[in-house]
Amino acid sequence: MIQRRRRFTAYGSAALLVLATFTATSAPAAAAAPSGQELCGPGSAIRFDRDDYPSSPRIDNKWFPLVPGMQFTTTGTVTDAGGTSAHTVVHTVTGLTKVIDGVKTLVMWDRDYSDGELTESELAFFAQSDKGDVWLFGEYPEEYENGTFVGAPSTFISGIQRAQAGIAMQAEPHRNTPAYVQAYAPKVDFLDCGDVLYKNLRVCVPTGCYNDVMVIDEFNPLDPPSAGHQRKYYAPGIGLVKVTASGGDSQEFMDLVKIKKLSRAELEHVNAQALALDGRGYTVSKDVYAKTPRAVVAYPRTGS
Repeated sequence: MIQRRRRFTAYGSAALLVLATFTATSAPAAAAAPSGQELCGPGSAIRFDRDDYPSSPRIDNKWFPLVPGMQFTTTGTVTDAGGTSAHTVVHTVTGLTKVIDGVKTLVMWDRDYSDGELTESELAFFAQSDKGDVWLFGEYPEEYENGTFVGAPSTFISGIQRAQAGIAMQAEPHRNTPAYVQAYAPKVDFLDCGDVLYKNLRVCVPTGCYNDVMVIDEFNPLDPPSAGHQRKYYAPGIGLVKVTASGGDSQEFMDLVKIKKLSRAELEHVNAQALALDGRGYTVSKDVYAKTPRAVVAYPRTGS
């Protein structure tokens, strides 16, 4: 996310699938947001309670299932004033957990490539409430330019520097209901809103054809019209299968092209890489990430 286009990698965020890019917002505009209030319009106030989450994360939301060891690859293009570039995101559900804002979350690892070159390697943190809503609790996105690590300035963690967790996916999404906050982090000018746009679609991508697909319209109400909206297509039991754009100077179009279940050895390797990323965050982001407990391996369990 060298340029903070609208997030694709997080599965969002990033991630989500997130996939992870954002549309830039100016600091003055973000400062004007009414923190803790209805950031995405009437009925969108964040209602977060640490007691609403289980002691161990289990994410089996119909539209946003996250099972450790599952890996999803999406490919497509990004078109902006500079032209069109190939875009690939590899989303891996790790076997790590990490406590964020008093809640034990499951760790997603997203790798974002532009024209084959790594531009971002991100950890994102999700937990499902007792109601079935999946919440995004923060992101640690390391950025790369020309293959060189340049920092993680867009890091945000719920409960630190006024950042607030938001709903990545509702338990029971319905049309004609209020938009909801997906996450809010004023320090890094981040606000994403979600609104259920369509349901019951049939969508075909390289991994197959899916029925009962739902479309979420994502936007930042603080952005100018030139930012446009991003639309994410979710298939039941799978998650994110397609991304399109509506308006905006920079547009992404992505399809799910591969679904893989990692072997135990592959998951252990992924866990080791994600733990290294987590550990580096304590040096790179001393004011934010370093204030969190370290991630730990939960899957595969010893002896399983």
